[in-house]
Amino acid sequence: MAKEIHTIGVLTSGGDAPGMNAAIRAVVRRAVTQGKKVKGIKKGYNGLLNEEIIDMDVTSVSDIIQRGGTILYTARCKEFVTPEGQQEGAKICRKHGIDGLIVIGGDGSFRGAQKLAGLGINTVGIPGTIDLDIACTEYTIGFDTAVNTAMEAIDKVRDTSTSHERCSIIEVMGRNAGYLALWCGIANGAEDILLPERYDYDEQKLIDNIISNRKKGKKHHIIVNAEGIGHSASMAKRIEAATGVETRATILGHMQRGGSPTCRDRVYASMMGAYAVDLLCAGKSNRVVAYRHGEYVDYDIDEALAMQKDISEYEFEISRTLSV
Repeated sequence: MAKEIHTIGVLTSGGDAPGMNAAIRAVVRRAVTQGKKVKGIKKGYNGLLNEEIIDMDVTSVSDIIQRGGTILYTARCKEFVTPEGQQEGAKICRKHGIDGLIVIGGDGSFRGAQKLAGLGINTVGIPGTIDLDIACTEYTIGFDTAVNTAMEAIDKVRDTSTSHERCSIIEVMGRNAGYLALWCGIANGAEDILLPERYDYDEQKLIDNIISNRKKGKKHHIIVNAEGIGHSASMAKRIEAATGVETRATILGHMQRGGSPTCRDRVYASMMGAYAVDLLCAGKSNRVVAYRHGEYVDYDIDEALAMQKDISEYEFEISRTLSV
């Protein structure tokens, strides 16, 4: 028989993402309505090991749903990768009466949750990353806000690029995944989209495309470059030297992580937070919340981490067709 959960801990780990506060709010309020105590753990697993743990109630999460970032702060923790760190984390959870833990973060954060589950702490992961690179889910908290932030920024760069008849290389985040770049490339009508999953590093193709478009009378050329490829500044210099077209690099950087979350990120994060609490209350452990085929579902963490994800070949082919 599954043990009853009395106290739920919640932490955010890894890179921050807009919508994490909405998830925290949902966790706290759903848990309280289920008669559970809630403890917030500051600064991720690092805060767990340092016992930066606070009591939370419904007023603790008032007026945060519209805020970017995470009120619990976040950090990376090398110590928690070690068996000793994981055992200490489980020990601290028990010391503070935390028998259920909700971890909001990415794959690395889920591996920590997986280890704690093996040490007897019921855990549930919620996918929070702007990279959209978690294979078991079609949605991750923060992606929608980040891609809209990047899209609006690229629109602005396009305006000045057109005025100066330039080529602009705009680098978006995404770590080793190209989802932000692909979506922005389609949404912004980019002439070229460089994705880690598909790019063959043949710059001559880019050069030929720029020259061909210039001959057709195009006044600008937008290249959306994924962070996993990078080197936008040096690429811009080489392209300008080869084409004679003034070329500038713009790296959008961490502005994509911030800002008030979109409606979708607020609603989906809220649903995922509540769903995670329901899983713990049902005695489940070692689970990851996901969104697939229009429904909120959950997977075993081991299964989720073993899944592979790739760019849709159809979406990539369409992006190339539309950039003509």
